[in-house]
Amino acid sequence: MATTQKITTGRRKVSVARVRLLPGTGNITVNGRALDEYFGRETSKMILVEPLKLVDQMGKVDVFVNANGGGLSGQAGAIRHGISRALVTMNPEWRPVLKKAGFLTRDARAVERKKYGQPGARKRFQFSKR
Repeated sequence: MATTQKITTGRRKVSVARVRLLPGTGNITVNGRALDEYFGRETSKMILVEPLKLVDQMGKVDVFVNANGGGLSGQAGAIRHGISRALVTMNPEWRPVLKKAGFLTRDARAVERKKYGQPGARKRFQFSKR
């Protein structure tokens, strides 16, 4: 395993996460706070450690993240994307495993924009025949 740090970017919705991976004891820090302190939901915590569990690096690397934009769910997805990309730069042999799990694909789903003259993205004003 390489002894240098790997820095990558992950994105999801409007969230962007800059991820720094280095060999260590398994500490995960998000915006200067511990993982449990930053994310309240168990699902968010589970989402961002999935790539580490998949390639068996759970207690072997330290993760430092700067996440901004969007909400906590989008940030969790962005962090997962960034961690996956960093793991691939660390060891290219993990790419097929992470790719098959779908962690290297940027999830392009985002909120549809509101159209002018209408109350929402899909919602329309009530039709009046007369």
